[in-house]
Amino acid sequence: QEEEGDDEIAMLSRVFNQMTKQLKTQRDSLVETNRYTEQRRRLFDSVLTGVTTGVIGLNAKGRVEFINSAAARLLNVDTELPDGASLKDLVPEFAYLFNELAEGNSVVAQEDVQLTRAGTGENLLVRIATRHNDRGLLEGYVVTFDDVTDLVSAQRMAAWGDVARRIAHEIKNPLTPVQLSAERLRRKFSKVPGIDVDALEQYTEVIIRQTSDLRRIVDEFSKFARIPEPERRQQ
Repeated sequence: QEEEGDDEIAMLSRVFNQMTKQLKTQRDSLVETNRYTEQRRRLFDSVLTGVTTGVIGLNAKGRVEFINSAAARLLNVDTELPDGASLKDLVPEFAYLFNELAEGNSVVAQEDVQLTRAGTGENLLVRIATRHNDRGLLEGYVVTFDDVTDLVSAQRMAAWGDVARRIAHEIKNPLTPVQLSAERLRRKFSKVPGIDVDALEQYTEVIIRQTSDLRRIVDEFSKFARIPEPERRQQ
């Protein structure tokens, strides 16, 4: 309670109450800021936990500061890493990409990386970006990566399908002229005096039959190049 009057006690009382109000205001502001920061941290953790993209945070020296569950799963490591673990220690396959970024002038480095863990090969699309503070000073790096193994396999299958289609086309193209030529030879020379008609029939029949067999084989081979029909299901 403030003392009334102009004496020292009254003035001290008013100053004390004013300081108390200021402290309460500052305390409420700090509590609100802390609550907001904690809320943002939980949201950040929730996002990192929920995404399927691997995320690794590094400090300016390339030491691991955090790693999300997707990264731990893709790399087959524990989310609880020893203090001071470097990216080179954690994923040697990423080291050259990190060195390229750290020693160059760019702010982003990206490349496909083949990774083998527990006998299983994976193709990862890796991206490393720098992060800076408000003054433009380097704070660290953010490593993100996705498993693109299925995409790479699909691309390879598409490439092989294209090769199969071209091969089938090149083989099948001359088959019809060959067969037609054999049939014309049989018709033309079967009426020529002195020709062994049975032998001519046998030879041309072999050509025609083998041509048909080869066409069937090519048709089967070309199926490899066709995109499967989609399966429609009622949802």
